Amino acid sequence: WVSAQESFPATVRLYEHLFTVPNPGMDEKVDFRDQVNPDSLKVLENCRVEPFLQDVASGTRYQFERQGYFFVDPNDSAPGNPVFNRIVSLKDTWTRIVKREAESSTRSGC
Repeated sequence: WVSAQESFPATVRLYEHLFTVPNPGMDEKVDFRDQVNPDSLKVLENCRVEPFLQDVASGTRYQFERQGYFFVDPNDSAPGNPVFNRIVSLKDTWTRIVKREAESSTRSGC
């Protein structure tokens, strides 16, 4: 939690996997473009961050509690207007999805 009175607005970009399947394009019957994850990027404006993050140096990395690790965007950040890109999520469901699909294909004899 951050103080509403002392916090500072920032832009936060949440990146997810680009594709909805582990191996896009492997099924010749499916166009790989149909496997693109429509939620692979979410841009959140006016997120509230600690005041010391107002003028952070580009390229610096931070952990946002319960969210993941973020990188200060070197191209889009400016003093007083930081942009944070999530580089690692703390909750990784992708590994579980891949494992479940592998177990499913093993059981079906593929």
